[in-house]
Amino acid sequence: MEKSKKENPYVVVRTYSAGVHTGELVSQKGKEVVLKNSRRIWYWKGATTLSQLAMEGVKYPDECKFAQPVDSITLTEAIEIIPCKPEAVKNIKAVPEWKI
Repeated sequence: MEKSKKENPYVVVRTYSAGVHTGELVSQKGKEVVLKNSRRIWYWKGATTLSQLAMEGVKYPDECKFAQPVDSITLTEAIEIIPCKPEAVKNIKAVPEWKI
């Protein structure tokens, strides 16, 4: 798990109804998770599961749909939180922003 300068681990969070997000874990209380510098993951190619995404990143970053980062997000229905390895963090952050 990579830690930022402020010691917040970088994670992948799957939620019940808000999709998948990555970012620095600020806090968790039950199912409520707060992330900073978070990106919503709409589509990924080149990782079979979120576990592989968190361990390795993606093989085809130009074909993924990762939204632009937001400063902070509160997710109220987190069902899994996966710590990321440093190589995955670098890969995830390098995926181009998907926007119109």
